[in-house]
Amino acid sequence: MIKVVRGNPTPEELAAALAVVQARAAARATAAPEGTVRSAWADPARLVPARRVPPPGARAWRTTYWPA
Repeated sequence: MIKVVRGNPTPEELAAALAVVQARAAARATAAPEGTVRSAWADPARLVPARRVPPPGARAWRTTYWPA
């Protein structure tokens, strides 16, 4: 149930708000349930190349983009 707490919305405004709520509820219902385990192949972190982080220092920013 949706309850208007303040204001006096028009029927069009109520219909728009209800459409948004229904769309979000439908999207959430079709989404994967929380706690699903993704395979390592689906992990986007595997596409990031493993790089060494430069040691901290005054000129560390210079070596940030050096080839590994």
